[in-house]
Amino acid sequence: MTSLATEPNAPWAKNSDGVRPPAVALHLIDGAWEGEPAVERRNPARPAELAAVSPAGTAEDVDAALAAAVRAQPEWAALPAPSRGAVLIRAAGLLEERAEQIAEDLVREEGKTLAEASGEVKRATDVLRFFSSLGWAPSGEVLPSSLPGTTVTTRREPLGVFALITPWNFPLAIPAWKAAPALVSGNAVVLKPAELTPLSATHLARALHDAGLPAGVFNLVHGKGRVVGEALARDERVAGLSFTGSTAVGLHLKDILDARRARVQLEMGGKNAVLVLDDAAPQAAAAVVAAGAFGLTGQACTATSRVYVTPGIREAFVDALVQQAAAYVPGDGLDGARMGAVVSEAQLTQDAAAVRGAVDRGARLLIGSDDAAPSGGLFFPPTVLTELPDDDPAVTDEIFGPVVVVLEVPDYEAGLAAVNSSQYGLTAGICTDSLALASDFAARAQAGVVKINRPTSGLDLNVPFGGIKDSSTNTFREQGRTAVEFYTWGKTVYLGV
Repeated sequence: MTSLATEPNAPWAKNSDGVRPPAVALHLIDGAWEGEPAVERRNPARPAELAAVSPAGTAEDVDAALAAAVRAQPEWAALPAPSRGAVLIRAAGLLEERAEQIAEDLVREEGKTLAEASGEVKRATDVLRFFSSLGWAPSGEVLPSSLPGTTVTTRREPLGVFALITPWNFPLAIPAWKAAPALVSGNAVVLKPAELTPLSATHLARALHDAGLPAGVFNLVHGKGRVVGEALARDERVAGLSFTGSTAVGLHLKDILDARRARVQLEMGGKNAVLVLDDAAPQAAAAVVAAGAFGLTGQACTATSRVYVTPGIREAFVDALVQQAAAYVPGDGLDGARMGAVVSEAQLTQDAAAVRGAVDRGARLLIGSDDAAPSGGLFFPPTVLTELPDDDPAVTDEIFGPVVVVLEVPDYEAGLAAVNSSQYGLTAGICTDSLALASDFAARAQAGVVKINRPTSGLDLNVPFGGIKDSSTNTFREQGRTAVEFYTWGKTVYLGV
């Protein structure tokens, strides 16, 4: 087996049969690669292939990582902000140099297509560069005072040590967009990545380590959420925790952090809707919905899963959507497939059960499947359902797969009400040629991100991201310049002369 820690720059070796051996993803604690590989991760497109092995982290590993972070943080914070940013720039360059290897690893452990994985590596690289630039940006204001001979300034200070808990669906980009603003602001970090995707997080850790980040400033601990995540949330040394994952787990962590008045940021579930109006072009609207529903195998919190369509365009739109869905043929992401594998057998079973339940309750299956039996890999086809009541679980509950429900609404107002009826409020979209209705929708849609004639998935890194309702704590936003607010506290200074 090849270790990312011991052979960080070596090309991947291959066995005599041409198969690359699994990589070993270790903990990074206080600048040292540690742990005994114990957990196997198999390629979801090729279940017989062992993609990676990683340690099963313990509470003792968390304790060691936090102790290292506490020791390292003051000296890191004392560095000039441009010096902290320079480390992120160097790390971005290393990700870029290793992009081909990292993207292939991402496909093997998560299942997405190579194009999607390559785009994610670029996204992580761009995120590091964006936040590195904030090391040179103004971080406060000079304000007038009512007192004579007095100048008032504001500044932001790092809180200390942050825990980051990240999901498997964007296993490189999300750790990057949480860690980068924390680090450039002068904090130390302990990252717990998803168990299913240890390699991607290890590549980020390796880039930061090789870029010269001081030991202990960035620590990586693999393991189960109920062990590693729980230990991080309960430890008094953690000043704040940023989490992306399910609503149930997020709210549980929030209760723990709130009890000790620590800072918490949650990005959770979504049941994102698109409203398609009669004045939209059917083919164009179908392409928008298909990209949001079936791209990334539907495994994104911002994926489109509900569509409300007005009567005049319904038939043409549905026909176009079915045609679009047929083009998303699932397969091995390294073999040029349009859509990748489902991440795990459990997720495949969940997707199939959700569709099968809807069909049993009377849904019409326009295209797709309710079969969980894998055929050579964990592949689930793009699926379109219709003829369901508004309160059906397929309409209200997050499935997290390439499944979309299409329902008819009589007009714009009814469609807007249906979009807003969800317990979630992450993204929402509308397809229309009416500037007036698009503007009204932007103002009244109950979602943190609104897309007009664009897929609900896909976000620029320089703009705030987050939801409302059960999608988020709706306090601090991720990405963009405002992301640093979560990782810092504000101070006002009066200077008398």
